[in-house]
Amino acid sequence: MKIICYKDKILKAINSVTKGVASKTPMPILEGILIQTNDNKIKLTTYDLEIGIEYIIDSEVEEQGSTVVNAFMFSEIIRKLPDTEIKITLNEQNLLEIECEGALYKLATMNPDEFPELPKIEIENSIELEQNTLKNMIRKTIFAVSNEDTRPIFTGSLFEVKDNQLNIVSIDGFRLALRKKYLDKNTSDFSAVIPGKTLNEVNKILTDSFELVKIGVSKNQALFQMDNCKVVTRIIDGEFLNYKNVIPENWETRIKVDKNNIQDSFERISLISSSAIEKEKKYPVKVNVGVGNVLISCTNQTGQAKEELFVSTEGKSLEVGFNPKYFLDSLKAIDEEEVYIQFGSNISPCIIKSTENDNYVYMILPIRLKED
Repeated sequence: MKIICYKDKILKAINSVTKGVASKTPMPILEGILIQTNDNKIKLTTYDLEIGIEYIIDSEVEEQGSTVVNAFMFSEIIRKLPDTEIKITLNEQNLLEIECEGALYKLATMNPDEFPELPKIEIENSIELEQNTLKNMIRKTIFAVSNEDTRPIFTGSLFEVKDNQLNIVSIDGFRLALRKKYLDKNTSDFSAVIPGKTLNEVNKILTDSFELVKIGVSKNQALFQMDNCKVVTRIIDGEFLNYKNVIPENWETRIKVDKNNIQDSFERISLISSSAIEKEKKYPVKVNVGVGNVLISCTNQTGQAKEELFVSTEGKSLEVGFNPKYFLDSLKAIDEEEVYIQFGSNISPCIIKSTENDNYVYMILPIRLKED
């Protein structure tokens, strides 16, 4: 095998596939990148038995071949080489030679025949949408995916296609994030729970472009197919929460507020909430809704903080507490200037939604406040 390619092109491919490399595995082959040539194309593949990533680039291939090389060493060497042409050769001793200007590195390789094949997916249902749209939807829901393995189904996001609409839903037990997108083409209804780890990596590969990405699902696997890259992942088994039944339709109190103003207030108040003296404790931020105003405050051993915002209010006065991080995560995922924030009682879920459409819903559970 003998390849000549430019650093920027192969480095982009390496960066895209390295997240499919296994860590802490008894199988060294899974710590490698499979390099294969086909005419004047190079395919890089990684697979940790849960997520597999392939990336294809055009290159000058003088001799065809394949090999597996340790992903960390290969990527670090390529990353630190000059921004110019790189020659990669598999020599007679099965060492991978990497040459660039005056530099020469030789790496041990592994047998490509031992590298496990990516699952072959027989797609049952699929959709296509612009990469920038999917990237935006993932970014604005992924933060609500659970990190706790006690409820594996919540460590992924629900991809639900129903009535020609894609809904992406993430839940961690304390909050819910929902984004909606109507699809241009008619498609069958289906649903699948995609691991959050996979979605994080897909999001890094997606571009802010109108180029299409295909999402296909089978019984237990899902595929994200872009022009020169594909990601294969397992689907999380189990029944996702019936999220529509837990989102309140009615409210007792509602405010209409400038999103940036309330976000800035929460960020400043959270400096007191995240106490430097008592790092193990997170104090709730108290929200008091009055007539035409909202008072946001926090008191603990570090000090006190309160800010008043003048807003449009409807319904009853209310006092409720929140984890400021959960509130801020939702606000940061919103691009619009104004939002509705809807409350039931001081123990009912809070809803943040658009003042103009139903493209998104964020739900946050409150924290019980101690009585003074």
